Amino acid sequence: MIKERVEDGIVIITLSHGNTNSMTLDTLRQIDAIVKKVNEDDALKGIVLTGEGRFFSSGFHLPDFIGFQTYEETIAWFEEEEQLLINFFTCDKPVVSAINGHCAAAGLIWSCAADYRIAKNHPKISLGMSEIKIGLALSIAQAKVVRFALDSDRTYRNVMFFGEMMNPEKALEIGMVDELVEEDQLIERAKQVVTTWIDTPNRPFINIKKLMRQEAADAIRTRLENEPWREAFNCFLKPEVRGTLEFVQSMMDGKN
Repeated sequence: MIKERVEDGIVIITLSHGNTNSMTLDTLRQIDAIVKKVNEDDALKGIVLTGEGRFFSSGFHLPDFIGFQTYEETIAWFEEEEQLLINFFTCDKPVVSAINGHCAAAGLIWSCAADYRIAKNHPKISLGMSEIKIGLALSIAQAKVVRFALDSDRTYRNVMFFGEMMNPEKALEIGMVDELVEEDQLIERAKQVVTTWIDTPNRPFINIKKLMRQEAADAIRTRLENEPWREAFNCFLKPEVRGTLEFVQSMMDGKN
């Protein structure tokens, strides 16, 4: 599901699943184990998240969603996913997304959970949040993470409601990514950002990041505990949504 290596004290996580690097719950658990390791090991400076091949990630693994048989099974999946996303969002040390290719849906959500996003400068790469077009909304943690990453409610509105897939230049223009680099510079630039931020006396980055993100993380946890958010995920059992997911998956299978 992922490949892991350490370079210059930085953990490089490479999403590697099928042709589109779709993300299963096991993928997220593997990333979570690395987050815990990075938090606990002083020798590790941070994380770079990237993808293999032409995709960063197409999003969650649709066969998992299509396979939901009961409401309880669906809720259990998302309850765990929400906590794993919070853990990634609040990793103590720098996390940089090195977006090497197409990045959509959950791929974009997890990229937005990083502290900094660098995309490969290639006009054929597409980035965006197309969930609205297949009948899905975001969960509480997912929505807060994406909104945190964008610079205004207006930008968030447009990304979510239009569901537009855009090239890296447009993504840079609206603040979806922080910078563009050529392919051969992508990982090195991501590592440079991690090192620049963490390699200072006393590592104040850790406390600054906590202060910056704590309010958002607390708000997510409070809403998950107190709001009836689970009811919305009945959608995965609705025939029209399931049919759309099956159609999208069949289109993806046809391209493989």
